[in-house]
Amino acid sequence: MSRPQSPSYTLWATGLAVSIGLFAAGCSSSGQSRTPQPTPTETRSAAAVDSSLRAAANDWLGVSQEWGGTTQEGVDCSGLVYSIYDTEFQMSLPRTTDRQAQTGTKVSRSALQPGDLVFFRHNRKDYHVGIYLSDGEFLHTSSSEGVTITALDTPYWAERWWQGRRLLDLSGSSTDGLGA
Repeated sequence: MSRPQSPSYTLWATGLAVSIGLFAAGCSSSGQSRTPQPTPTETRSAAAVDSSLRAAANDWLGVSQEWGGTTQEGVDCSGLVYSIYDTEFQMSLPRTTDRQAQTGTKVSRSALQPGDLVFFRHNRKDYHVGIYLSDGEFLHTSSSEGVTITALDTPYWAERWWQGRRLLDLSGSSTDGLGA
């Protein structure tokens, strides 16, 4: 026979269940469904996008990684992408990494332009997303550093590269002198 649980235990258990659900929703895969494609609001130059993203990054650098977070109190990888795209480009993206990975047009690593989403695989089911800046760097969250800028050719990330996705319509076909 089980004894009744106290209200504080019930509240604690409910909070734990919600936290686990938010953790699973953030930077992981959660099944297949059709993702609506965001519509870019205007054409921008690669240099302007890079400048805008680096300015936004300054507001986020060092913010701690928090599964399910979308604010400067704590943010996960897909929450960072979601928030920056909403603020900087007025584009509403899906909230989870697996849904973001279905958005836009697939691009190769060698064709990346500022604003492209970059995806990495930790294993078969868990993904990580960041935003490509320029010069081989991307903005993302790190469990040890919080929001940070990292080189794509860092061995850890180079080994886990999965795909790039283009959401922005940049003027011209080059990165306007920005390295890729």
